[in-house]
Amino acid sequence: MTLPHTGRALADAAPVPYWLDRPDRPDALPPLTGAHDTDLLVVGGGYSGLWTALLAKEADPGRDVLLVDAGTCGWAASGRNGGFCAASLTHGLANGAERWPAEIDELERLGRENLDAIAATVAKHGIDCDLERTGELAVAVEPYQLAGLAEDAELARRYGHDVRLLDRDEVRAEVASPTYLGGMWDRDRVALLDPARLAWGLRRAALDLGVRIHEHTRVTGLARDGGALRAATAGGPDAAPGAVRARQVVLATNAFPPLLRRLRAWLVPVYDYALMTEPLTPAQRDAIGWRNRQGLADTGNQFHYYRITADGRILFGGYDAVYHYGNRMAPELEQREATFTALASHFFTTFPQLEGLRFSHRWGGVIDTCTRFCAFFGTAYEGRLAYAAGYTGLGVGATRFGARVMLDLLGGEETPLTRLDLVRRKPLPFPPEPIRATGIHLTRWSLARADAREGRRNLWLRTLDRLGLGFDS
Repeated sequence: MTLPHTGRALADAAPVPYWLDRPDRPDALPPLTGAHDTDLLVVGGGYSGLWTALLAKEADPGRDVLLVDAGTCGWAASGRNGGFCAASLTHGLANGAERWPAEIDELERLGRENLDAIAATVAKHGIDCDLERTGELAVAVEPYQLAGLAEDAELARRYGHDVRLLDRDEVRAEVASPTYLGGMWDRDRVALLDPARLAWGLRRAALDLGVRIHEHTRVTGLARDGGALRAATAGGPDAAPGAVRARQVVLATNAFPPLLRRLRAWLVPVYDYALMTEPLTPAQRDAIGWRNRQGLADTGNQFHYYRITADGRILFGGYDAVYHYGNRMAPELEQREATFTALASHFFTTFPQLEGLRFSHRWGGVIDTCTRFCAFFGTAYEGRLAYAAGYTGLGVGATRFGARVMLDLLGGEETPLTRLDLVRRKPLPFPPEPIRATGIHLTRWSLARADAREGRRNLWLRTLDRLGLGFDS
């Protein structure tokens, strides 16, 4: 049901990501022109590429590192996400334990170390991204979801995590919503941050260490060039073409059309959407509580994620995960009125005491997903190129780990990371069109139907479960 005031709440929302709509956004760096040589070319200036460039330069200050991005650093998924920085490298403990039971202890340890290292980097380089280690609160909004929370808590405790189950009154004491029936507060595995300012801070840190960065520079092709790779580039309309001869290349383009054709079988771009409110008044803050500032997510198949920002706004996103036939991506797909209306209605159902609050921003964009929901890795061109992709919405934290894996793969020697089954195995591929779109849309319909039928999964979802395939919003 659409509430009557949702249209008024959305009326003045700017159709751009809130995080990127800032006066302190850094000026763009000039596009690459002419011919260049480098030790390491990083293609993509999101988190994957920025972490790779920074870690490579920290490990070897003498290594020449050149990073290019078709837009500006952090302009895509890295600058428009919810800012949930999770320790999990496997899209949650349950997914990891099911797929890699023999090494999940090690993956959880590496994930904790990775989150600690991100916090340490933020402190070391003075990155002002409002990082808060407040944890995440998963909430049940239907009675059947309570059993799943209890199972998740038991699994988390088995691996030594600090979790607390909350009953209805306890969870509403944390965040006041009449929809909450229970919750699980995971207190040590999620930090919240400002995603764009993290990307901009990593960019500045990389520049300070001597990484060469060129923005508005699109790589149009890769080819062998003796013992190296040659990348052809195109800048803006007034920039001359360029070329880079690189001894090694990292491909960090995630959802965007890959320079390696083989990646198209493993990746699909899915559109995710979010709203941002105007700042809450003190009275509105008192009406919802939320003094511990946790990230929140409900536990349906089509789930919402939401959080409080440093300036007292609420980000509310998720629910719809929209795939377009043929992996289609286009700027006009970033605005979807039906989804924004649904999100606004769900927001006021969750927080009816905030009626009258307005949204300042509404936006959408692609994330990259694969059939195992977490990143996969590989090499090409006789080991001269490494890639990581498929983070499925958890890339804020896991991309730093992915950068370490890619650098180890380029090193050519076996390491504790490259020995991991997570790194060595690929996900099952998506089928070609039209089977791909038909399967994805059938899965989305089935997930919505399961949410409406107390979580009961139909034959299609049970078949996907047996095959190790799936789709997650």
